[in-house]
Amino acid sequence: MGNTQESEVATRLIEAARECFLSDEYHRVTTRQIAAKAGVAVSMIRYYFGSKDGLYEDMIRQTLLPLIDAVEQLSLDGDWEFSDFFDLYYSTMQKNPRFPALILKIMALNQGPGKNVIRQLLERGRQRGARRLQEIQGKEFLFKNSEYDLIRIAFVSLAMLPMLAKPVFEEQMGQVMGPEFLKQLSDFNGCLLKTALQSM
Repeated sequence: MGNTQESEVATRLIEAARECFLSDEYHRVTTRQIAAKAGVAVSMIRYYFGSKDGLYEDMIRQTLLPLIDAVEQLSLDGDWEFSDFFDLYYSTMQKNPRFPALILKIMALNQGPGKNVIRQLLERGRQRGARRLQEIQGKEFLFKNSEYDLIRIAFVSLAMLPMLAKPVFEEQMGQVMGPEFLKQLSDFNGCLLKTALQSM
């Protein structure tokens, strides 16, 4: 197989795994189901990922990595608002609407083997965010470590809950939480964090 074909097979397996794992519990999904959905032999899972666990972890990594990379790039650019980070999260999760629930299952309910991958990605984002906040220290806010932890927990809470409870909120409001609504929510949440920090 050439490199392009190999890359295509691995991508198809990751996409098939994402569909399967989002639709059912980890222990119920079989490698045969994933391979059939991807249209390849089961042996390709072992070849590319080593095992079902390896494919699961890589699926999580490939889904979250664009978000982490985008956050890091936004931080490096230097000119950002808190609302920009909410925009990134909401737009990424809109493409994978069931993914926040999967993350919650892994982190809170300990389902599936992806906990270490999510921890590593979150730690990478935390370190980059902490460095960036140190760079702007004295320019706008003075951050202590405890304040950075508060920012991080508040951000995760404000970002994840709307996507986790999206159907409930939409039913209560009688409207769809589309791109325009989520942009308003990003701006509002960004303003909340900024105002909270200014009052510290």
